[in-house]
Amino acid sequence: MHLDRLLNVLETIASAGRPVSPAEIQQATGLPRPTCYRLLQTLTEHRLIESPDETSRYIVGDRLKRIAVLGQSDVDVCKAVIPNLKEAAIEFGEAVFLSRFRDKSVEIIHVETPDEPARSFIHPGLGNRPLHACSCSKVIAAFADKTFQRELLSRPLKAYTPETKTVPTEIEQEFSRIRDRGFAECVEEIEVGVSSVAAPIRIGALGVPFSVGATGPIRRFTPSHREKIGAGLIDIAERVSAKLQLNQLSQIA
Repeated sequence: MHLDRLLNVLETIASAGRPVSPAEIQQATGLPRPTCYRLLQTLTEHRLIESPDETSRYIVGDRLKRIAVLGQSDVDVCKAVIPNLKEAAIEFGEAVFLSRFRDKSVEIIHVETPDEPARSFIHPGLGNRPLHACSCSKVIAAFADKTFQRELLSRPLKAYTPETKTVPTEIEQEFSRIRDRGFAECVEEIEVGVSSVAAPIRIGALGVPFSVGATGPIRRFTPSHREKIGAGLIDIAERVSAKLQLNQLSQIA
């Protein structure tokens, strides 16, 4: 079958772990040369494979990587990054959480709390967060494409507290500041007395499907403390990204 042959070529490229030439692919698959070249052309046109630096060798394409990332279950994602979240919760002494972009919304899918029973902290809970008023979702929206941002800002935006921004131009300005700083803040925009900070988890050229954040009381989350946590979260996000991409490649291979 045509699909079987396409999958055979894909598996050969994915399992190689390096750019492979058409001749190597043909030899590994046993396909006739014209058939092999036609399949490579089809896979390239659909961005399932690509030729880096315009060479004649092939690697897995961004579209297939995106499918692999989006196909990872919450359980698999959390299993991969829980150690990083636990480490961050202990370091910050605050609840640290992982969020995921899915179906045009952002959802907190896992929370780790500090290992200090006597210390008070704020648990953010699980579930969806508004895209315009929570650090974990704002940081994802800030790096989303312009079409998605326009769609978001064209809707009626709910004010959860007096600090919630609902004017589209103000939110666009904040998105720009987030991209410049590398992290987002939420200062009493969801709940009075509560603040949070979040950094984007970039997955190669696929954008920002995840974010990592920390939350706590406003009395502790001063501007300088938020700046410090933001810098720490950027570092954690990079390490989490590396782990998720390793998971992604192992799934493809």
